Amino acid sequence: MIVDGWFHERGQLWPGQAMSIKVEEVLFEGKSDFQDVLVFRSSTYGTVLVLDGVIQVTDRDEFSYQEMMCHVPMNLHECPRRVLVVGGGDGGVVREILKHDTVEEVVLCEIDRMVIEMSKTYLPGLACGYNDPRVSVQIMDGAEYMRQHMNYFDVIITDSSDPIGPAETLFQQPYFEAIASALTENGVMCSQGECMWLHLDIIKPTLRMCEKLFPSVGYAYTCIPTYPSGQIGEIICSKRQLDVSKPLTQRTIPDLKYYSPEVHSAAFVLPEFCRRALLEEEAPSGDP
Repeated sequence: MIVDGWFHERGQLWPGQAMSIKVEEVLFEGKSDFQDVLVFRSSTYGTVLVLDGVIQVTDRDEFSYQEMMCHVPMNLHECPRRVLVVGGGDGGVVREILKHDTVEEVVLCEIDRMVIEMSKTYLPGLACGYNDPRVSVQIMDGAEYMRQHMNYFDVIITDSSDPIGPAETLFQQPYFEAIASALTENGVMCSQGECMWLHLDIIKPTLRMCEKLFPSVGYAYTCIPTYPSGQIGEIICSKRQLDVSKPLTQRTIPDLKYYSPEVHSAAFVLPEFCRRALLEEEAPSGDP
């Protein structure tokens, strides 16, 4: 992965392309019970966390992903008090959730303890919420935890890696069924939704599956330089009928760098190739 001082990301889900970042210093390299873990200090993106060879987060651009994954679903609920994050061991989504003054309880359910520990050590700007008394951590399978907490959470956010390895089950129907059961009557969910330039063949069936479980479903996207093709999507679902592209609330949220009510709405306006592909009866190929 590191050759001549450069880290090269070559993922199974984006063949024929690579992302390269110059490495200044390797801070940690090891293997957890689930995946390879690499942390390094880069020349231009600050500290970088890599799992199984795939970039998960960097100091420079993490805010665009964390803010949109959090504030889009949180602002579609009038009073989110109990929030569950599945995955997201770096702590960034938890950090953003805690900016909402309605929040009373946040549970982070992460299967890999090493991701949390490495983030606390090397990414303290993301992992700063772990000491908040409203936050608890469960090291276990997210779907199993949700089955133990039916009709409990107002918002559930799945901050997952790509659907290979330990995150594969987070893109399958039983997992989304568990989310629907664990949400309260007006609950909202957000799930990492892959890249429209590469993964329409994953995005479309996932949306169709969610439409069977939730009355309101939408796909939004975020710009982020270090994710494949510079874009990542999010699947937004609500257990009540509403327009997910329009925030229900205008809560004052401090220290935002990316999210705004206007960006919230604009994120659901898809380029024509993507909009048409998601409306087709047959699942499209991964190419636009």
